[in-house]
Amino acid sequence: MISQYLLMFAVAFGAATLLPFYSEILLVAQLRDGLSPAWLWLAATAGNTLGAGINWWMGMKLSQYSDRRWFPARKVDLIRAQKWFTRYGKWTLLMSWMPIGGDALTVVGGIMRIPATPFFILVAIGKGARYAAVIAGINAL
Repeated sequence: MISQYLLMFAVAFGAATLLPFYSEILLVAQLRDGLSPAWLWLAATAGNTLGAGINWWMGMKLSQYSDRRWFPARKVDLIRAQKWFTRYGKWTLLMSWMPIGGDALTVVGGIMRIPATPFFILVAIGKGARYAAVIAGINAL
């Protein structure tokens, strides 16, 4: 049974990086299979937040390679995210849950040298809220 939660963690981690994973699909399937919503939420939030940490690290260390195909954010998304950061600062990371542009925000968080503690707290809040909304939506059906 613990392997199902580890799978949720791993898929959520991958979904936050450049890997083409969709953690919400697995989350819904596992909820339908009767797994604990609280443990699924914890596994998904932790995995997705730590995966976003990879993007943050890439922004800090590898931003000169942002034009490369393997970089986790497109140039247009980076430009948009940098404009948001210029306007709203680190609080923009609360929007890292968004399916389009959210990963770019975590990369820009690294480029803008946001310290690790506020980065991970704000990203965890945003990602956790998204997974809580998905779980609440499924439970309401």
